[in-house]
Amino acid sequence: MLQFTDAKLAQLRISDSKAEKEFAKHHASFKSEYYNIQNRTLHYVVTGKDSFPTLIFIHGSPGNWDVFKEYLLDSSLQQHYRMISVDRPGFGYSDFGKAMNLDDQSSLISEALEHIQNGKPMCVVGYSFGGPLVIKLTAVNHNLPVTNVITLAGAFDPSQEKSENWLITLDRTPLRYFLPGATRASNAELLLFKHDVEELPGDLHKVTCKVLIMHGTKDDVVPVGNSIFAYKNLTNAKNVKVVLFEDANHYLVRKKFMNIRNALLQLNMSF
Repeated sequence: MLQFTDAKLAQLRISDSKAEKEFAKHHASFKSEYYNIQNRTLHYVVTGKDSFPTLIFIHGSPGNWDVFKEYLLDSSLQQHYRMISVDRPGFGYSDFGKAMNLDDQSSLISEALEHIQNGKPMCVVGYSFGGPLVIKLTAVNHNLPVTNVITLAGAFDPSQEKSENWLITLDRTPLRYFLPGATRASNAELLLFKHDVEELPGDLHKVTCKVLIMHGTKDDVVPVGNSIFAYKNLTNAKNVKVVLFEDANHYLVRKKFMNIRNALLQLNMSF
């Protein structure tokens, strides 16, 4: 069952000025970019050398680019990659509060990535709700030089999505106005996801690059069976590797930082 990634992320957004100061303290470059596309605004931040291969980080629900700040500030990763962390549509500074379905999110982010790609290999990393999004992005957009996909506690299996009528109640009644903005957007997109997830088996079959799947076996937000489902349906991927953390729950992005960071450093991103 897909649920909120982190309650603390329901309202918080880090300002560009605050982020810039924090990155400066770590002697790391920082650029905040706003890309206008299809009557929407997509916000993302960039660090690292523009000539390096690119890591794209996509957060869960709710959330914002800041979920991956520890990775962007890591000096080892900065020596190998240009890193971009995206505010998904409806979150952070990407039209905050205006949720979109998975297809539309993929379309927006794909077009933005085409605009900013530097011709070097690209790896897309998706956490929780970002997991199915990076699968769809890779499956439908073959103009991007994506050589690697990494999913972290991703939700993929239609059979594990319950009806959860309480989402409809929260989204379609005045109760929604009592929720913080990001939580409201999260409820709306999770309701849309009940339909989006039905397309994911077909999207998984279309992925042809290398895929690394990481999940915690103690995840009670997105059960590990979702990643097993993904593994079984990535039938055309160049290579698929599954890493299960026996002691991890849903929040492995932070709790398993070193493991994930090391996996990123070991990537083979050749075309």
